[in-house]
Amino acid sequence: MTNIQGIEVLTRSHDYLREVVAAVPGSAWAAPTPCSEWTVRQVLNHARIDQQAYGLVLTGDRPDSDPFHPADSLDGDPAAELDKVLRAVADGYTRLPADTDEIPTPLGPMPLPLAAATAAMDAAVHAWDIAAATDQNRPLDADLAEGIWPAADHLVDQLRDAYRVFAPAREARGEYDRAEALLAFLGRDPHWTPVGS
Repeated sequence: MTNIQGIEVLTRSHDYLREVVAAVPGSAWAAPTPCSEWTVRQVLNHARIDQQAYGLVLTGDRPDSDPFHPADSLDGDPAAELDKVLRAVADGYTRLPADTDEIPTPLGPMPLPLAAATAAMDAAVHAWDIAAATDQNRPLDADLAEGIWPAADHLVDQLRDAYRVFAPAREARGEYDRAEALLAFLGRDPHWTPVGS
C-alpha cells in the first residue's frame, strides 16, 4: 500500500461517514446500534473524537474528551460538527511529506499508509454501525474494506486482547464478501438490523 493509497482510503472512509451521518433522521439519535452498549448519538460522538485524535496527534495535541467517554456535541448540527473534524484530519494527512516514513497516531508511531488505514477503519466501521442502526441502505463498500484490511490485520487482535475495544471476532461465512468478513472480524454481525426492522 502506498502513501497515496492510504490517504485515499482515509478520505473515502470520511466521505462514507459524512454521507451516513447526514442521513440520520432526527428521531434516531437514541436508537440502539451494533455496538451493543451505545446509541447512534454515542457512536457518532465516539467516532468524532477518535478522528479528532488522529488529526491532533500530528501536532502533539490531544482531544479534550476521551473517545470512550466522549463529550456530546450534538446540540447543534451533527453533520457540520463532524465535517469540521474530518476536514482537519484529512488536511493534516495530506500536508505530510510524501516520503514520510512514520507518523504519530493515538496507537503509537506507524508508517503513513498504515496510520491512514487505521483512522479509515475507525471512520468506516462506525459509519456502518450508524447506517445499520438507522436502517440506511448504505453498506460498507468491499473495495474500501480491502484498503482497511491491512490495519485490521496489523492491530485488531492486539487491541482486542489488550484493551477489549472490539467484540470477539465472529466466524466469516464462505459467502461473505471482504466487507462482511471485515465486519465479522471486528466483532459485528454483518447482517445486523434494528429490532423490528
